[in-house]
Amino acid sequence: MGWKKRMQGRRNRKRNGEVQGGWRQRHWRLLLGGACLLSLLAVCSSLCLGNVNFSPARLVSLLAGSGGGMERSIILYARLPRTLAASFAGAALAVSGAVLQNVLANKLASPGIIGVNAGAGLGVTLCCAFGILSGGAVSFAAFAGSLATVFLIFLFSSRTSASKTTVILGGVAMNSVLNAICESVTVLDTDVAMLSIDFRVGGFSAVSYTRLVPAMVLILLAFGVLFTLCNELDVVTLGDETARGIGLSVGRYRMLFLVLAALLAGAAVSFAGLLGFIGLIVPHFVRRFAGNESGRFLPLCVVAGAGFVTFCDMVSRLLFAPYELPVGILMSVIGGPVFLFLLVRHKGGHRYD
Repeated sequence: MGWKKRMQGRRNRKRNGEVQGGWRQRHWRLLLGGACLLSLLAVCSSLCLGNVNFSPARLVSLLAGSGGGMERSIILYARLPRTLAASFAGAALAVSGAVLQNVLANKLASPGIIGVNAGAGLGVTLCCAFGILSGGAVSFAAFAGSLATVFLIFLFSSRTSASKTTVILGGVAMNSVLNAICESVTVLDTDVAMLSIDFRVGGFSAVSYTRLVPAMVLILLAFGVLFTLCNELDVVTLGDETARGIGLSVGRYRMLFLVLAALLAGAAVSFAGLLGFIGLIVPHFVRRFAGNESGRFLPLCVVAGAGFVTFCDMVSRLLFAPYELPVGILMSVIGGPVFLFLLVRHKGGHRYD
């Protein structure tokens, strides 16, 4: 009788685990479906609304190739590249922030706070100083700047055995230094200052296909590599000892994830400018609903980040129409209080030490 009870208990636990796993899968699918629907709504609204409004039916006909030349030009050469830029920048910065938070084991890490965006911005500023204004060279320079910043932060944390809070503060200091170098370049070269005003604020008003397409290719490649390594990212997040016990080469994979995070942030900054707090806000709220499993967490960050930035860009265009508020200002107004809230709630990061 005791043996039968133990077997029945095992079957019940297995059945309960399967039920719970199925519920989590359905829950995640509902979340992803809802996020996709809201993001698609934000994209359609961004394409339809502006100084000239279009109905959804008219939008479809214009995209299909029928309709007036002026209206079609507005869609294809003004709103479509801007909407694509907002979507790709939001997705890339959100995923970059999520990866940095997992690898650095600090939920307050993000590309804008620890200097990754500033490093990319320095690369773009130097490109402007040398007369390179668009194309793949700008994306590569932004990636190189962000990668150098990530490497310095990683070297600082590994060599000094700094706490997670100290790493964040070191990143903030790095952010200030890099921004100071950028400001020095713009002061010494007034032409660069005029070219980089919109870039330093952050926005999509001057985005073009020439600058957008190379960065989009890099972002898609980084997503492709990253989504095949979700299991390894979960193992790295568990800590060095656990990862080594499983047989994972921790240092190699950690550096790979940092390179991918830098690539995503650098590619986004190359056409979006210094947008802040996206990599902090989106992963934090997505994690509350989707948990920490990378296979579910990262895809939801892609969709939520794309929809969030697209919506904010649309609001910044319409809020003070016919004048336009740069979306970077709106992101700072939203992100600053959120960062302070997280800082107080998590006691400066000590809760994750």
